[in-house]
Amino acid sequence: MKCRGWPVMLALALAACGNEAAPPAAEREQAAPALQAEVSGPERRILAFGDSLFAGYGVGASKSYPSQLQAALRARGINARVTNSGVSGDTTASGLQRIEFVLDGGPRPDLVIVELGGNDLLRGISPVETRENLKAILLELQERHVPVLLMGMRAPPNLGEEYVQAFDGIYPDLANQYGATLVPFFLEPVYDKTQLMQRDHKHPNAEGVATIVAATVDQVAEALPD
Repeated sequence: MKCRGWPVMLALALAACGNEAAPPAAEREQAAPALQAEVSGPERRILAFGDSLFAGYGVGASKSYPSQLQAALRARGINARVTNSGVSGDTTASGLQRIEFVLDGGPRPDLVIVELGGNDLLRGISPVETRENLKAILLELQERHVPVLLMGMRAPPNLGEEYVQAFDGIYPDLANQYGATLVPFFLEPVYDKTQLMQRDHKHPNAEGVATIVAATVDQVAEALPD
C-alpha cells in the first residue's frame, strides 16, 4: 500500500496511538544493553510516559522507543535507565488519570518524556480539552520539580484550518509556559516514509523507531539536568 499524502499518512501514523492492547513490556523498566562507550556517572532515571508509540506495539520490548533510547544514551556513556510507561490507546485524559499513580510508584525520575495527543486527534477531541489535560500533566510534574521533554504532535490539514491552528499551538505554548524542552513533531522522521512503517501503515517498524531515536536522542540528553 503506497503513501497517499500527508493527511492519510499522518492519520494512519496517529493510529499507532489507538486501541490495540499494550504489549507486556509496557509499564516496566527496559534492560537494553550498553553498546560502545563505557557507561559512567550516577544513574539517570527517565520516565517515558505516553501511548502505543512508546509501548512498542509490533516491535517488541527490546525495539520500543524507550528501550532503543536507553541503548542510545548508554552508547554515549550516559548511565540511563528508561522506564517504559507507554499504554496503547491512551488519550491525554487517560494520561492525566494515571500520571500521579505512575510517579508515586517509583523513585523520582530525573526526566519525564511526555508523548500524548495522537489519540485525541484520531478521535476528534476538542483541542481545548487536549490542552487542559496536557496542562494538568505538566503542572503535576512542575509541582514535583521534575524536568520534562514534551513530544509534540501536529494535526493533518484535512481536519480544517481552525482545528489545526488550535491543536498545533498547544505544544509550543505549554512547553514555553512550563519550561519544558520541546520536540515539535515526534513522528517527523517517519510519518511519510512507508519503508519505516509496519505493514499496517500505522506503527513505526524497528528501523523507524531507531530513526526517531536518532532524531531525538540529542534533545533527550540535553534535557537531563546536570
